[in-house]
Amino acid sequence: MFMFATYKISDQFSLSRHVVVHPGDCLDLLHRIPDESMQLIVTSPPYNIGKEYEKKLKLDAYLDQQAEVIRECVRALSPHGSICWQVGNYVDNGSIIPLDTVLYPIFTEFGLTMRNRIIWHFEHGLHCSKRFSGRYETIIWFTKTKEYLFNLDPVRVPQKYPGKKYFKGPKAGKYSCNPLGKNPGDLWVIPNVKSNHVEKTGHPCQFPVELIERLVLSMTNEGDWVFDPFLGTGTTIVAALRHDRRGAGAETVPDYAHIARDRIQQEMDGTLRTRPMHKPVYDPEKAGNKLTVAPWGTRRNSAQMVFLEQE
Repeated sequence: MFMFATYKISDQFSLSRHVVVHPGDCLDLLHRIPDESMQLIVTSPPYNIGKEYEKKLKLDAYLDQQAEVIRECVRALSPHGSICWQVGNYVDNGSIIPLDTVLYPIFTEFGLTMRNRIIWHFEHGLHCSKRFSGRYETIIWFTKTKEYLFNLDPVRVPQKYPGKKYFKGPKAGKYSCNPLGKNPGDLWVIPNVKSNHVEKTGHPCQFPVELIERLVLSMTNEGDWVFDPFLGTGTTIVAALRHDRRGAGAETVPDYAHIARDRIQQEMDGTLRTRPMHKPVYDPEKAGNKLTVAPWGTRRNSAQMVFLEQE
């Protein structure tokens, strides 16, 4: 275990550091990172939809901008490393374009191989009136070589039928499930960070720590470097430090860089509040929430309901 108390948050990269938050452009930081030194590069880049921290560009210009960053990330990536790009949709005059589909050719042009297209499903978001409401985003996972690192055991989830046994063959009567749990698959149900989420800050598109923890645990070992070119509020570095990895990232918005440094320091102090990994998604009916009972689905014998029906 690293001794968090000895860490200082640096704003310039060095392999001797443990925590780097660069208050500026990610390319400036990437140019200081040695070749093939990063084990995991994970980020949620701007979606080019006009959020407060981005200037909306024509799609081709946006992709060119992303390609420049991806090129440098590939250079900095270890031969055994992984790149995970978490994206949603680009919206143009009411038409949606899934960003993973238009970013995929860029990664393959740089010689990377896609290993998974992970669907991150969540329950909350904007409600649409002219199409179905969007309730998922994607994580596209690429590797540089066939000799990539992947640790399944740390991210296994509980078996659905832990008591299931083989009913025939040489293993008949023995348990058929891995006692450590099962592979979580490529559909991850994790709450997104909205107003009542314990991790919520002033950033409008913050992703949860537990989402990145699963990537950190499965694609790195202790002491490895984890890099985020679009750091936001520091979630990637928080997840890395929590599991004894090193973390680096860049953020151009001063307010978000300040939030990131504050959250990282809280993590090192042991005071940062986050939603725990593997915590079940909230079920309002099981929790006895009365708001799950629809008034129009019960006996409507109150004077008010009668009055409403007569209107």
